[in-house]
Amino acid sequence: MHIVIYYVRKERRVLNLNIESILNCVPEYHEFYNADELNEHSSHLARQYPDMVTIKKLGYSKLEKPIYCLKIGNGSKTAVCYGTPHPNEPVGSMMLDALCAILVTNQDLLHELDFTWYIIKSSDIDGLEKNNGWLKGPYTITNYQRNFFRPAFDQQVEWSFPVHYKKYIFDQPTPETQCIMNLIQEVRPDFIYSLHNSGFGGAYWYITDGDKNLFTSLQNAAARQNIPLSLGEPEAPYCKIFDNAIFQMTGFQDNYDYMEKHLLGHNAESYIKGGACSFEYAQKYNPQVRILVSEVPYFSNATVSDTSLSDLKRKDVLISGYTTYLNNLNYIRPVYDKLKNIFSDSNQFYLAVKERLEMSKSVQANLNELNNSDVYDTFATNSQVFDGLNTMKFYSTLSLVLCRRACEEELAINAGLSFSQIAELKEAQEHLSKRETDNLDEMERQIPYSVIPIQNLVKVQLESGLLYAQYIQDHAE
Repeated sequence: MHIVIYYVRKERRVLNLNIESILNCVPEYHEFYNADELNEHSSHLARQYPDMVTIKKLGYSKLEKPIYCLKIGNGSKTAVCYGTPHPNEPVGSMMLDALCAILVTNQDLLHELDFTWYIIKSSDIDGLEKNNGWLKGPYTITNYQRNFFRPAFDQQVEWSFPVHYKKYIFDQPTPETQCIMNLIQEVRPDFIYSLHNSGFGGAYWYITDGDKNLFTSLQNAAARQNIPLSLGEPEAPYCKIFDNAIFQMTGFQDNYDYMEKHLLGHNAESYIKGGACSFEYAQKYNPQVRILVSEVPYFSNATVSDTSLSDLKRKDVLISGYTTYLNNLNYIRPVYDKLKNIFSDSNQFYLAVKERLEMSKSVQANLNELNNSDVYDTFATNSQVFDGLNTMKFYSTLSLVLCRRACEEELAINAGLSFSQIAELKEAQEHLSKRETDNLDEMERQIPYSVIPIQNLVKVQLESGLLYAQYIQDHAE
């Protein structure tokens, strides 16, 4: 018997979004919203558009504050978007606040995108509150760093999803992470937009997949807002590059395998903290899920996209940067060793410092790779030099800030301190503050930088999310 099978090709639904008109709806922000303001805006929107906006309480934070999710639309695919997975990164919260308003006032766009949107404007609301000191400005390197907070890995929303890989097991998600886990289990998202942003540098993206047209569109989104691309060193040596400033999404397994390979004579699991990211977790419930991370900086310098060659070797630049980072950790270490029995386990600043000191071995893994590979024996680009010498200096000082704030936090929360313990904490605070001030003064003098308007940052993240949502729909099976 001869059987004939007819294949019917499904017509691809190609979207045509008027990006410019959508971006024109983004307000001219002059400051970042705090958690209370974000929740207030959500409540107001739900009251104004009761037929379009549903608010659900997903759970509670570590400090028993409610975490809310907005549901907008009834499309054929689902998108889970969440802001402040790292609480020092509120650009995404601003973008989601704008996106909610745009979706409910532009039903044609909502219909065209054909997504059901689940939006958590701030996932780490406790941590966001610890950054309140800089949210309203002034927007300088000094003010940002002095008021900076970012928790330890196992306390971060993004990196505390459960994971079991090789010899490593992590099964203690934060309450905030558990909220997102429950949502993922319920809606099995097709698209995750995890809203991050960097502190200093240029724009870059992590993405599951894409094509040249999408990559070019993302790059153009930054160019339209006068934000340079980050063309220096990637965040991690194992990042796979799709295109300029566009990387394949990385996860726990990538980090573990890298550490296992380059931590000579050590067990990787001894120096890895925390868990997986949302993308890795969501794959259990929808293997075809896609993720986008759009990184944009508060502060920038045109050199971050200068790919002309310098007269410095890439290896030497990287070693110098890592050495700067380790020097600041080594400055902290004797202070920490003296105070570690005083700090409370509820002191989130202390836990962050503890982890950074314990994870300094990861820097050693980078140095081992440098010394055992000829890949880095080339001349560095000016963007790589800027990253190695200036951007690394920017990030290395944050450990000093966290340790100083750990002292301040302990003085504020621990009523049972003895007179000698109070004296030790105050002495350490002053000691760390001096080094911190010296570093910040040096950066303000030596690193020219521009402050990128919040509106511009929001527009890049908004356009990036719409472009990828469009790509997902255009390439649906």
